[in-house]
Amino acid sequence: MKKLPIGLQNLREMRTQGYVYVDKTAHVARLAEEGKYYFLARPRRFGKSLLVDTLAEAFAGSRDLFEGLHLEHHWDWSRRYPVLRFDFSQGVLSDRALLDATLLGQLRLNHERHGLAWKEAPVHLALGDLVQNLRRATGQPVVLLIDEYDKPILDNLNNPEQARAMREGLRNFYSVIKSLDPHLKFVLLTGVSKFSKVSLFSGLNNLEDITIDPRVATLCGYTHAELVAAFAEHLEGVNLAEVKRWYNGYNFLGEPVYNPFDILLYLRHREFRPYWFETGTPTFLIELLAARGFFTPDLARLRTGLELLSTFDVDHIATEALLFQTGYLTIHKAEELIRGYWIYTLGYPNHEVETSLNASLLSVYTDNPSKSFTHRLRLLDLLLADHLDGLPDLFHALFASIPHQWYDNNPISRYEGYYASVFYSHFAALGLDIVLEDATNQGRIDMTVKCQGRIYLFEFKVVEIVPEGRALQQLKDRGYAEKYRAGGGPIYLIGVEFSRDRRNLAGFAWERG
Repeated sequence: MKKLPIGLQNLREMRTQGYVYVDKTAHVARLAEEGKYYFLARPRRFGKSLLVDTLAEAFAGSRDLFEGLHLEHHWDWSRRYPVLRFDFSQGVLSDRALLDATLLGQLRLNHERHGLAWKEAPVHLALGDLVQNLRRATGQPVVLLIDEYDKPILDNLNNPEQARAMREGLRNFYSVIKSLDPHLKFVLLTGVSKFSKVSLFSGLNNLEDITIDPRVATLCGYTHAELVAAFAEHLEGVNLAEVKRWYNGYNFLGEPVYNPFDILLYLRHREFRPYWFETGTPTFLIELLAARGFFTPDLARLRTGLELLSTFDVDHIATEALLFQTGYLTIHKAEELIRGYWIYTLGYPNHEVETSLNASLLSVYTDNPSKSFTHRLRLLDLLLADHLDGLPDLFHALFASIPHQWYDNNPISRYEGYYASVFYSHFAALGLDIVLEDATNQGRIDMTVKCQGRIYLFEFKVVEIVPEGRALQQLKDRGYAEKYRAGGGPIYLIGVEFSRDRRNLAGFAWERG
């Protein structure tokens, strides 16, 4: 049985040491044939570094590593090209001096790899000299591969001044690339985010962005067919439908893909856990969403345009861009409303991200991670026991635990959305099937929750102090239960009223539908 390549990013090791390898080399051939300058953004731990290594080995002429793969018979092996590689994935750079030292260190290392003499020079001049000297020494144009190009900036987003300093340092480095065009064969920059060309790539405006190009949508990550074919030996006894629910669903306008990191660790441990999410708790993202008062139910159905989806900058971080580029949301639908004007609907890629992200959000929204977990566990116990009479006390205690400074720092207009967000995130963090703005022929149900054959229909209202009963009455008057009557399971109508004055539940009424 072939070994699982957990944590491996080295093609040679994978191909010579008996590891499973999913053949992506048809994409490599396409990139080399159809263009020269590329930019690719993918979430962390998605196989970008392995792609870079595969390109490096192909251009270096390592034919032995590609036996039996698509590229073996779709590549000109008679020519070898010098390859320069820069990698910013290791460590955290906390200031501009460390960034410049890292850049110079990698420039020196690339000189040594190719047997070229190193001379101290400013960063941008050293890169230009290296490319031109390597071209003269080999007689071949140079392949330039830059992995995690944006990490020094992303590591400092919580410090905008420092992030801007990193941006300027990287811009100084990248700015020389376009002028080296006569000496370059192929260029690829990979990272998590796509910064605007104005802010980071001024002068490097010839990069082709293939982040959401359908032709290479499966360049990184595993398709379901690839999973079944390549890992057949490891899939005995595996519930593939559940694996797909947990880890598939990342969509870049092509066939959905699995996160490789999740799949490999699941196959190793045979336990459904948020492996990818746990490797990098998105503290900055969580705090940003909380600070902006983001309506968490929108995370399941966020609509945006290409301009907000594809770029951001240190001085203007669009929530939609950050969520998509970091992998916490993905594309569910693309619509061309009028010629050339596209709208994208974003949502969670899978069960892992939906439950984990909402659990993290609750820890911030309720300001007490321990209590947040206790409340979720109690909620699950009540639902499984069919004990809805316990829900009012649970949510009353939950809202009572919210610190008063939250209300002091947020306008009252946000309260309704906030209450609904906390409600929604508690159910979403449990991994329950939720439908928001659930359409019927009589209107829209605020929130529908499905749990083990039971249907819970929620309507939310905000009142001043005294409960009015309008939430439950609306569910009854509009016959919302009829949509689910044919299913045969129990249906519960739940009206929830929040008090603006008391900052807690004013009313919680339910009945069988």
